[in-house]
Amino acid sequence: MEIFTAMRYFVAVAQSGSFTAAAIILDTTTTNVSRSVSRLEDMLQTRLMNRTTRRLSLTESGVRYLRRCEKILEDVREAGEEASTAQANPIGRLKIHAMSSIGNHYVINAIAKYREAHPSVMFDLTLSNLPPDLVEEGYDMSIVMARELPNSGFIAQRLGVTYSILCASPEYARERGLPETPQELRDHDCLRIVHSVIPAENWTFCGPQGLETINVPLSPFHVNTADGMTFAIKSGMGIGIQPIGSAVEGLKSGAIVRVLPHHHLEELSLFAIYPSRRFMDAKIKTWIEFLKGSIPELLASDEKVEGSSKW
Repeated sequence: MEIFTAMRYFVAVAQSGSFTAAAIILDTTTTNVSRSVSRLEDMLQTRLMNRTTRRLSLTESGVRYLRRCEKILEDVREAGEEASTAQANPIGRLKIHAMSSIGNHYVINAIAKYREAHPSVMFDLTLSNLPPDLVEEGYDMSIVMARELPNSGFIAQRLGVTYSILCASPEYARERGLPETPQELRDHDCLRIVHSVIPAENWTFCGPQGLETINVPLSPFHVNTADGMTFAIKSGMGIGIQPIGSAVEGLKSGAIVRVLPHHHLEELSLFAIYPSRRFMDAKIKTWIEFLKGSIPELLASDEKVEGSSKW
C-alpha cells in the first residue's frame, strides 16, 4: 500500500503545483508529502520533479510517470467503487459447481429464473459428480447431494431432501417382468451408476419394511451420470437408479416405468457449500436465498409426478 500512497502524494503535488497545496488536499503535513515523493524518486532511481524555492516543475520522466499514476489510481478508485457496489447490488459473475443430475434438473432452471430478477449477474456452471476444491479452483459455490457433509470449515446451507427411484423401460417390463420385492432384483439386469454418493453394488431402500440393503448382481452396464443412465434404461438394458429429477420426464411420457413403487433409495440432502460469510457480496447472498426458496418447490413438484406414476 505504501507505493499507492506515494503515487497519490506525487499526483496531488503535480496537479496542485506545490507541496503545501498537496498537503492541504491530503490532510497531512508538507513534510510528509515531501518525504513521500523523495522516497518514491529513490525507489524509481529517477528524478520526477525539479524543485526551487520559487517554483516546481516535472521532469520528462515525471510527466510520463504522472500519466501512468493517474490511470492506475483511477482504476483503483473504480475497483473500490465496484466492490462496494457489489455489496449492495447483485452484479458480476458467479462460478458455480453442481453435481450433474442436480445441475441439469434444478440448478439450470433456478439460474434462468434468478436472472429474470437479476440480469446483471452472469454464471459459469460446471457439472461434475467430483467435488471441487472451492478455494483452489476459484468456485463461489458447490451444490451437492450427500447423506452428511465432512467438517471442511466451509459454510453449508441445506436446500432440501431428495431420493432416487428404480426405473425400467416398458419393453424390459413386458419381456422380463418386474420385481415385487428388493430381493427379486437379484434375478434382473441391474444397471449400476458410478457415483460418489450412491454405492454401485449395495442399494439401500426405504420401504414398508424399513431400510433394506441389497447386494445387486454383476451389472452388464456401468455409467457415471444420471442422464447416461436414463438413456441406458430407455434402451431396455435393465433396471437402473434414477434421481427423481432425471426420471420425471420419462415417467410423464411413458418412456420409462417405475420399479418397486413402494420403495425408494435412501434420502439424501442437497447442500449449497461456499467458502465464507465474511464480505459476501449481494449476488451470492441473493443467489443463496433464491435457492433456498426455489429448490424445495422443484423437489416437491417432482415428488408429485413420481408418486402418481404407475405401471
